[in-house]
Amino acid sequence: MSDVRQHADDIHDQFSDHLDVTVEDVEERLRTLVDEYKVPIDEARRSVTNHYLEEADLEREDISRGSSEDVSIEDVDEPEQWIDLTAKVIELWDPRSDAVAQVGLLGDPTGTIKFTKWAKSDLPSLEEGGVYDLRNVVTDEYQGRYSVKLNSTTVIEERDEDIEVGDDTSEIEGALVDMQSGSGLIKRCPEDDCTRVLQNGRCNEHGEVEGEFDLRIKAVVDDGIDAHEVIFDKDATEDLTGLSLEEAKDMAMDALDTTVVADEIADDIVGTYYRIEGPTFGRYVLADDVEELDGPADAEQLLIKARSM
Repeated sequence: MSDVRQHADDIHDQFSDHLDVTVEDVEERLRTLVDEYKVPIDEARRSVTNHYLEEADLEREDISRGSSEDVSIEDVDEPEQWIDLTAKVIELWDPRSDAVAQVGLLGDPTGTIKFTKWAKSDLPSLEEGGVYDLRNVVTDEYQGRYSVKLNSTTVIEERDEDIEVGDDTSEIEGALVDMQSGSGLIKRCPEDDCTRVLQNGRCNEHGEVEGEFDLRIKAVVDDGIDAHEVIFDKDATEDLTGLSLEEAKDMAMDALDTTVVADEIADDIVGTYYRIEGPTFGRYVLADDVEELDGPADAEQLLIKARSM
């Protein structure tokens, strides 16, 4: 079975109870995007799924991607994946939206992750200190920080046991050798609890939207042995560069080009040595505490080596 056909089967299974649609219809939509418009298959799948969500008047959380995988928190490194977790509720926070029933922090021996439980999911309440099997939750990402969302398809089972929660804090010392695409002045989806970065004015989930500006850095820091991917959120970026979000917006407006912000930041920080500490989320370290260092004597050689990787 071809890759496109398998994706078509998966999408059809999601919507067969809601729409009168055939696998062939779904496959035709996918092949048009993949073959004619050269859209990557994952992006084509999201686009076709969004089309059927709109047609069926459903939210993404109302459907499942089929079987979910049992994972540890440290393994969560990609958004929009359906997974199973066994985790302890470390802390509950006050929701900032009526659409959210509960929000807080989950933990297992490998680390911690934020969770959101939708009000419309009508799920039982989680209690601080409780340990739960959470089946069929969906992953999300914001500024390198991954989270999980509990929805109407999620199954919650409390476990009569305790688990130890691991420490996921990392410390890196090295040269910031590269700034990745998606850095600088960006726009995010303004829909409640979405915050995905827009691509050409489009959100993968909500389509064309009027985005909200944000500031971030996606960097690569080389410690001489390994290259680490580090996310600086708005506050960390402002502290690191001395450039505020408002100043970045003014800079882009004057130049009629948002890329000048990333260029300005790169000129300021690439090649500089830092000590960075923060939690690890998937493959990213989120910069919470940053200190500029004097680099080693062979700084130039390290930069040459890193840029040739």
